[in-house]
Amino acid sequence: MSWKRLRPWFRKTKERTLNWPGRFRPALFSVIALAMIIVSGCTSVSQTTEPIQNGSEENHLGQSNPDGLLSDNTDVTASTPPEAPNSSGTIVNPDATTDQTSLVDALRGTPSSNSLSRPIMVMVENSPAARPQTGLEKADVIYEILAEGEITRFAAIFHSKKPGTIGPVRSIRPYYVQIGAAIDAVIVHAGWSQDGMNAIKKYKADHFDQVYGDEAYYWRDKSRKMPHNLYTGIDRILKGIEAKKKRTDWTAKGFLFDPSGNALQIGEAATEVHIPYLYGYHVDYAWNEKVARYVRSMNNKPHYDAETGNDLMAANLLICKSKHKVLDEKFRRDVDVIGPGKGWLAQNGRIIPITWKMSAGLVRAFDASGTELHMNPGQTWIQFVQPEFKVAWK
Repeated sequence: MSWKRLRPWFRKTKERTLNWPGRFRPALFSVIALAMIIVSGCTSVSQTTEPIQNGSEENHLGQSNPDGLLSDNTDVTASTPPEAPNSSGTIVNPDATTDQTSLVDALRGTPSSNSLSRPIMVMVENSPAARPQTGLEKADVIYEILAEGEITRFAAIFHSKKPGTIGPVRSIRPYYVQIGAAIDAVIVHAGWSQDGMNAIKKYKADHFDQVYGDEAYYWRDKSRKMPHNLYTGIDRILKGIEAKKKRTDWTAKGFLFDPSGNALQIGEAATEVHIPYLYGYHVDYAWNEKVARYVRSMNNKPHYDAETGNDLMAANLLICKSKHKVLDEKFRRDVDVIGPGKGWLAQNGRIIPITWKMSAGLVRAFDASGTELHMNPGQTWIQFVQPEFKVAWK
């Protein structure tokens, strides 16, 4: 029996399991995965393809429903991603600078005489075919949240740095709009769910949408397969802001920073932190004392920048347990990014329990007394996870 004939059964089974209690899902997913392996091994396949991904949101393939599933016969094969310069990636301190300015960037806490006048938030894809991404290492704050099904997606906020290439760019969901609107960023995306567009209208958010009218500010990388090859750059978005006369003034809403870089001196040792997103999205952070950063990997492979080969790293790692709810058959979700909720903050190789909430434009960490905790200068990663996820460290 062919995989093509069995695919509808697997898909329907997966949909039903999303409504099962969380404690039963891992076992059933394992059974489904084993069945898929057996069937795949009995089927003659002429080429290797990536799994069908939810979300042809960009409608680049001429489909009538911009937010529908890719059809069974849609070609989603990805070109072979470039390898990192070496097996471990290149560990370089992303905040080493010769900038002698006394100005400190509000979102990164490092010297910057060339910060943007207003933040720009870009929706960046994280499916296997999209890795390695470009430009994430230059973002100041990155939110990682489940988008559809098992797929996570990044909302990367840029202020202190101006990378020429960012992507691949994908579509937006309402909770990402909440994040962008809270920090008063210009939002850059390619397509949307209806709830996402409703949120853009609700918050009157300035945005650029490649699918509907703003294609001039994006381009495609022909070395990659559609739809995983759409890119933008800060310079292009700045031209768009000028051409469309969008507002550029911004009231700073930055973190509290500890200039010493030693914000956390208490808590449990956490030189390794594991975040078990679903399926192929397991995330690990390993503390590197030399650069005083957590080095990120996915599925036991270095997560690095496609352009520079540098490993992605975090000076601050904020993990937020949050309510997630599956809304429809396309596995779109409602995720609480406002809070308050419980979670953890990892810095300097240590971790402590915290309360998180959206406050003054950013998701921030607070101690038991309600005092806001300081961030170390550098990039901050904010990971939203379902309450049942077993976050681990050692």
